[in-house]
Amino acid sequence: MIAVVLAAVMAVSSPLPAAAPDGEVSFTSHGVTLRGTVVAPEGGGPAPGIVMVHGSGEHDRDDYRAEAEAFAKAGIATLIYDKRTEGYSLFERDYSVLADDALAAVRALRSRPGVDPARVGVWGLSEGGWVAPLAASESKDVAFAVTVGANGVSPDRQQAWALETYLRRGGVTGSMVDMVASTNMRTLAGAGVFPEAGYDPVPVLEKVRQPVLGLWGELDRLTPPGEAVRIFRETLDRAGNRQYTLKVFPQAQHGLRRTTDGFDKLDGFAPGYLELVANWVNGTKGGPSADPPPAQASQSVALAPLAWYEAPWVQIALWALALLAFAAYPVTALFRRGKSVPLARPARWLASAGTLATAGFLVYYIALSMGAAMAPGPVLFGRTLPWLALQLLAAGVVVAGAVTAVSWWRKKEAGGARVGLLLVGAAVFVPWAVHWGLLVP
Repeated sequence: MIAVVLAAVMAVSSPLPAAAPDGEVSFTSHGVTLRGTVVAPEGGGPAPGIVMVHGSGEHDRDDYRAEAEAFAKAGIATLIYDKRTEGYSLFERDYSVLADDALAAVRALRSRPGVDPARVGVWGLSEGGWVAPLAASESKDVAFAVTVGANGVSPDRQQAWALETYLRRGGVTGSMVDMVASTNMRTLAGAGVFPEAGYDPVPVLEKVRQPVLGLWGELDRLTPPGEAVRIFRETLDRAGNRQYTLKVFPQAQHGLRRTTDGFDKLDGFAPGYLELVANWVNGTKGGPSADPPPAQASQSVALAPLAWYEAPWVQIALWALALLAFAAYPVTALFRRGKSVPLARPARWLASAGTLATAGFLVYYIALSMGAAMAPGPVLFGRTLPWLALQLLAAGVVVAGAVTAVSWWRKKEAGGARVGLLLVGAAVFVPWAVHWGLLVP
């Protein structure tokens, strides 16, 4: 580590070459033509190269231009490219396809004049921390792998940890945390709408024989960094790859930007990050070397598979049946005008609370899925205001259901099938609401 620090200091004090004019490139992978830019150093002999692999979501080449220009000034030809949109979305992605995209980019960069084909590697951020090692494991054309904010756990486990971290940071506790970070994630994975949910990076890391530079921010709130450092070190050691450097940067967030708490992102990268990458790529890789794993507020947990009654189709059926039973009571009342209904008041309470709770949960669930979990808003008693309202409505369903059932039992002729259906809705609602945390503290 002392040698790395000294090299970084020398790099800062030494004059850096200017970047050459950008060179446009295109390459084909899985029938899709991808376009990018080579940001190259100016003059000199054959340069090493880096292909920058994207994080999750939509990205184009300019998202990584700042790093590319810094690497080019340090004498490294860097290829940045527009991420594919065909076959990649919130509900569709294949890491093997993304790895093939990266390998096509590696071949394009290796063929460029002024680039040393024997010294071209990959750099991957976040989701790219799953993809870049996969590309390296599949081709000897990749000379090295650099990861930033990479995971040692599966995507569903990482996402559950990140959601819990964000909610607890906002003051949320109890059942809503469990619903969003556990029940929700397990349901999405079980429904097949969380692509690559169970991807295991460990067997891939075991196949990587090239030098590895793993970098993490001490205050990473998207990736469990302590676990990642430990898993990378243990896996590479077990596989016999002794050419690794694992570095943790203080006061840095997921993408190695400066931060105060891991949630905000200040201007500028973590001091020493760009210099370390440049010197590592340009110099002798060496190793093994690993910083101590940073502390985490909580550990990630493997998500259990769904039981039969937790299956998405079962939960959707229960929700729909409860909503139908609650909504049917006021609808059928339109055809009973002028008729006496002794149970009207408690039954109306039950129908109203049940309809609002079931319909309101769907609306709030969609809002959470679209990002509201990352910004929970005002919190009261450890609950967001919408969640607190839904829990009060759910409790109201239980109370109104009990009152309606007792009254119906005493006056068996009152309400007939209408009240019976309403009580069936309440009976279905209770286990459904327990499962989703509405009736759990």
